[in-house]
Amino acid sequence: MLKTSLFCASSAKKSIGTIVGKDPIPVIALRSPWNHPALTCSDLLYNTMIKLRDIDKYVDSRFQRTFILKSVNLDVQQGEFLTLMGPSGAGKSTLMNIIGMLDEPSAGEYFFFDEPVHRMKEKQKSDMHKNYIGFIFQAYHLIDELTVYENIETPLLYKGVSGSQRKSMVAEMLDRFNMVAKKDLFPEQLSGGQQQLVGIARAIVGQPKLLLADEPTGNLHSDQGKQIMEIFQKLNEEGITIIQVTHSEENARYGKRIVKVADGTIVSDEKVMVGA
Repeated sequence: MLKTSLFCASSAKKSIGTIVGKDPIPVIALRSPWNHPALTCSDLLYNTMIKLRDIDKYVDSRFQRTFILKSVNLDVQQGEFLTLMGPSGAGKSTLMNIIGMLDEPSAGEYFFFDEPVHRMKEKQKSDMHKNYIGFIFQAYHLIDELTVYENIETPLLYKGVSGSQRKSMVAEMLDRFNMVAKKDLFPEQLSGGQQQLVGIARAIVGQPKLLLADEPTGNLHSDQGKQIMEIFQKLNEEGITIIQVTHSEENARYGKRIVKVADGTIVSDEKVMVGA
């Protein structure tokens, strides 16, 4: 395993990516086989990753206000694997986009590692999104003109990672997903399952803390879907927090918690029973 020395402080000032305080205590961060930190300073200081308080999302027309989300309260702990379920139009994807900082609530408070996202400027949110969150989509959203290698590399370019480090990180993803021989192929030359594997590799290559997956197996046949869900389960075991949207009860059972949404509100929140 690779080891990275970190410094935490017992009386620290809360700040994402920066731990400030007196008498720093050396802590060893052990990296998992997936190269994601299993233990970091923020892991020691915070257990709750996401706090949503009285979140509303609405659209005003001339004569009425239409609510997409109403009075949503939700806490997500680090290391959870949470599934959002509900009928079409219930507000699941809107809630996911707010959590992913792609959309803003109309009212309410959103804290990410105790940082007030609802008060952040666009540049701050963009940096948070870029450095801490990975997205996986039903329709893959790969760039047709780029090869497998280049698609996986793209988020690292946006993060300003050096060329030599990018090469190493992409090579690891290709190896993990057994796609070394396909690195020079274009998306149209891949099966749906292979395209989604590239999408997952692209989402996690930057070592995000949070992985958001919107119907990740919706376009795949059952065997491919099972493979993807087993990968998610493995990633969660490695320490990545995962929130997925799905209509599949079977896929939901891979996680640890199921939150059901209807008419823009949370109607149930249950732990997944092992062996259920």
